[in-house]
Amino acid sequence: MSKSTKSKKLPQRFLQQTIHKFLRNKPSKVYSPRTIAQKTGVKNSKDSIVAALRILENKGKVISSKDGRYAANPNYRPQGANSLAKLVVGTLDVITSGAAFASVEGQPRDIYIPERYLGGGLHKDKVEIEAIFSRGGRRPEGKVVRVLERNRNSFLGAFRSYKKNAVVYITDPKVELEVTVLPSDYKDAEDGDTVVVEITDFGKTKVGRLYGVIKAVINEENRNEFEMNSILINNGFDIEFSNAVLEASQALSDKITAEDLAERLDLRNIDTFTIDPVDAKDFDDALSFVRHDNGHVEVGVHIADVTHFVQPGSVLDEEALERSTSVYLVDRVCPMLPERISNELCSLRPHEDKFSFSAIFTFDKEGKIVKQWFGKTLIHSKRRFTYEEAQEVIETGSGDLADEIISLNKLAHKLKEERFKNGSIDFDSDEVRFVLDEERKPIGVKRKVRKDAHKLVEEFMLLANRRVAKYVAKKTKPEIPYVYRVHDLPDPERLIELALLAGEFGIKLNVDTPKNIAESLNKLTSSTQDSTLANVLRPMAIRTMAKATYSTDNIGHYGLGFDYYSHFTSPIRRYSDVLAHRILYRNLTGEYRAQKDKLEEKCLHISNRERAAIQAERESIKYKQVEYLSGLVGEELPGVIRSIIDKGLFVELEESQADGMIRFDRFDEPFILHPAKIKATGARSGLILRIGDPVVVKILKVDMERKQIEFELVQSTNK
Repeated sequence: MSKSTKSKKLPQRFLQQTIHKFLRNKPSKVYSPRTIAQKTGVKNSKDSIVAALRILENKGKVISSKDGRYAANPNYRPQGANSLAKLVVGTLDVITSGAAFASVEGQPRDIYIPERYLGGGLHKDKVEIEAIFSRGGRRPEGKVVRVLERNRNSFLGAFRSYKKNAVVYITDPKVELEVTVLPSDYKDAEDGDTVVVEITDFGKTKVGRLYGVIKAVINEENRNEFEMNSILINNGFDIEFSNAVLEASQALSDKITAEDLAERLDLRNIDTFTIDPVDAKDFDDALSFVRHDNGHVEVGVHIADVTHFVQPGSVLDEEALERSTSVYLVDRVCPMLPERISNELCSLRPHEDKFSFSAIFTFDKEGKIVKQWFGKTLIHSKRRFTYEEAQEVIETGSGDLADEIISLNKLAHKLKEERFKNGSIDFDSDEVRFVLDEERKPIGVKRKVRKDAHKLVEEFMLLANRRVAKYVAKKTKPEIPYVYRVHDLPDPERLIELALLAGEFGIKLNVDTPKNIAESLNKLTSSTQDSTLANVLRPMAIRTMAKATYSTDNIGHYGLGFDYYSHFTSPIRRYSDVLAHRILYRNLTGEYRAQKDKLEEKCLHISNRERAAIQAERESIKYKQVEYLSGLVGEELPGVIRSIIDKGLFVELEESQADGMIRFDRFDEPFILHPAKIKATGARSGLILRIGDPVVVKILKVDMERKQIEFELVQSTNK
């Protein structure tokens, strides 16, 4: 605001321009005339400001609320303006103000939608939007015309009973709804309970009444149960299976019929085994190894045949598609399929005959694949190894099936070497696992180190996924629609930011071509492998990557360096793999083409559910980190500075990988931030705090509700 504007009254025309410009720049806010006067600094009377607002409203430039407050009209288009309104489809991301941004595929900028124009759309819903794309450089704005697809219809809320019915008040921070429940749909809910309500009739949000049914009552006395269930529900996952689904799973039989034997290759006499985590119950995959007289070896990758039990269009199939994935929280699994299927019928447990779908590869003496075979099989696992047991065999050279495991490990190393030679990117990093007591409360932390046993299994799963995808893609023309796992090139702007940041630490990245990028990123992760910088630069490098998704349009998988890639090896926990099995099987002896647009719709749904599962898993880790540290308030722990913002430093603790903030206002001096925010320097002491620096911090405060941790700096390596 100029000095002249602050010092005198404005003519009505200029007053209108000033007010409209101010409101346009605050599109998510509503203001009273008095506040507008204060914010703009104009000296006009309240009456003249109200008059200006009414004129602007008549022109369609602003809109008013019932309580006499005003906001810019996001749908205002001046006559002759360079703007274009059209209908587009987007996905809503609701922000704390209640407004939303809609991401539209192929559109570089998100569309801003004020709360009043959400039209019943909720967080992550797929909606049709009337959008205004300004050629003047301002962000596109719009309003929801209709909701195309609900992200979820089950919510957590507070149950309140009244004379004729009850109302559930949704407690999700991004969803404010009141859902009416009729007495016949209460289930066991009582006044004051926390419940899961399924909305059966959305009506028009905030205009008409919504109706729903109670699906479950949540016990708040057990805090951990409440938090974990809340995470699942708020991310759109049901915590229970319906009676119909459970009954269908119980009715399934594992009996092997004469028809099954005729359809399948019987491999039950081949030495086959599984390698999984110590606490695993659903064994998706098994391996076999046979040495031939000519020096060739045969490796079998055997995958649970879920499609034998889950038929297309069945209640089990519809449930699996809806869920699309199992969700792995810190202390539990929310499975895609009922335990009868995931842990019994399909789990490749030792000493049991199992239906499987196999990919069998013959390697010559040089480790090159000379033959491959795909088909349905019967297997019998001889041994169940934990990763630790298989690793002991690799390191000692002795134990059950030692020759098979050691030989497979050597082949896996060759496969990995070839993969990186062809452009695969290494983002391998250790993870942490919480040690839980009987009440699932964290009492310690262990670092999960990935050794050869983990990588052995990974390489053969990658091989099967890649070869299956290539087989379908190359089978015939025109293409056979398939479910590919695709990964696009990195985001150019983020790559440049990463290159500049790495340069500050003396690491040069070449981002000229996709191949250069892959080589540079591998160099980055290997050069910082034993440095605290690895904790900072590796996650930043990962964030430059596009998100891997499922699609019928194969663009390859950049991160793995594969031209063809699918998910075939985990059908117990991923619906994408179930689809991949069905399409592959029907194309082994004939030619089958699924309807591509229908298949693409499923790919989009599965990708969305995968993102929700990842979010839920992260939230559960965050909760357990905060819960664990709540018992360590006052203690001093080592960590590393992960990032710097205007308010302070984010530090990641070494043991738990939990992150918290050291606020600058807790220091006794101001700090000067580097333009790239890679370091902060004390104005008087000269203390330098830099990204990647090891530090010792004291835990000051743990906020369980907000999942936030606050630190105090105890020791730094720099001065």
